[in-house]
Amino acid sequence: MGAVTRTEPRRRDVAAVSAAVVLVLAAAVVGRRLLAAGVDIFLGWPPLLAEWLPHVGPGTPAAVVVAVGVVAWGPGIARRCAWRPLLWGAWGVATAWTLSLALVDGWQRGVVERLSSSQEYLHDVPRVTSVGAMLRGFADHILTTQVDPAQTWFWTTHVGGHPPGAFLLFVWLDRLGLGGGGAAGVVVILAGSSACAAVAVTLRALGQEDLARRVLPFSVLFPGAVWVGVSADGLFAAWLAWGVALVAVATSLRGPGADLAALGGGLLLGYALFLSYGLVLGGLLPLAVVVATRRWRVIAGVLVGVLILVAAFTAAGFWWVEGYEHVRVIYAASIAASRPYSYFVWANLAAVAFALGPAVVAALRRIPTLPRPAALLVLAALGAIVVADLSGMSKAEVERIWLPFAVWAVVACGALPHPRRWLVAQAVLALAVNHLLLTVW
Repeated sequence: MGAVTRTEPRRRDVAAVSAAVVLVLAAAVVGRRLLAAGVDIFLGWPPLLAEWLPHVGPGTPAAVVVAVGVVAWGPGIARRCAWRPLLWGAWGVATAWTLSLALVDGWQRGVVERLSSSQEYLHDVPRVTSVGAMLRGFADHILTTQVDPAQTWFWTTHVGGHPPGAFLLFVWLDRLGLGGGGAAGVVVILAGSSACAAVAVTLRALGQEDLARRVLPFSVLFPGAVWVGVSADGLFAAWLAWGVALVAVATSLRGPGADLAALGGGLLLGYALFLSYGLVLGGLLPLAVVVATRRWRVIAGVLVGVLILVAAFTAAGFWWVEGYEHVRVIYAASIAASRPYSYFVWANLAAVAFALGPAVVAALRRIPTLPRPAALLVLAALGAIVVADLSGMSKAEVERIWLPFAVWAVVACGALPHPRRWLVAQAVLALAVNHLLLTVW
């Protein structure tokens, strides 16, 4: 009887991962049938925006070495190392993991060209001669039907499809001399890789340092790193994560320190609203922190910070609601028009499973065993994914679009037994994706 009891959790883990594999296979089969029937879902390898292209590159040896190192020593180091060196080390290793995965495709194709294509942010940076004029007229160049196309120009896909905050970051990088595809790509990788530290800081501030240490190797070896390097969504994930981390720190402090941390968190969260319209759903994460700690006073500081950013962008000439309405119009007329909701409402979940990995899939059934603050964070992340999915505003490409929520689902991995086995599974998935497929990001 004892042996049966011990093997039951393993069987349930296998069942959960198997169900995810079946979902992925179903999404692949149905996606290919849609393509064969002439339905343009704009996916070369459903459910991912990728194409089948087995290859190796200069990043291959480094990626394997990093993966082996994290599997072999990651859990032990995370358990014993002093806190601050651990955070810096985790960020460094996560950066090495993400950059090495990107370099599997080579420096030019894997890094430089990711943000400098005709559809990306860097393409439109030369248009900006005045930041103030750009913000005042930003919404005027979103809708291609708003004026005579012969008389004006329009933002490229990613610039016009987001609020101006994301574009503004790349404009500033350009002003600092970091505007090329290579420099901007490295900055995005560095920033995006810091999300692992932000998640750990959040958990520690919530009184869960032991859990944070168990989660950290999984955050470092995150399969979604395939898309963190290089897509702006990786940067968005880290930005949101640090906003949540500051809110969590605020709940652990008293007096002026708590108020300053809450204000800082609010400022980051407020700016996040102007990185991507979908990050409004990220508000569920700081809300989970406040609910878990019952530190209601923190809300005031956070709201002040958010309102400061909203007021600043509005005063500069960009109204968030107007921009969102314009984006809804162009999204409905884009490739999304030929992407059937009935397929993507479930195939999206198969796509995001590639970013989460088998460890997260197996860990999600253990949410009830997590400490309450951690459980609420994971549920908030899943809630954001579900709402985004049902909204129909994310048809495909969610393996990168939902990175800001996916990094928090990894928290559930702190409840997994035999962490090294699951870290192997995470690493194998990421390496397989990047070596068998050519991803757009």
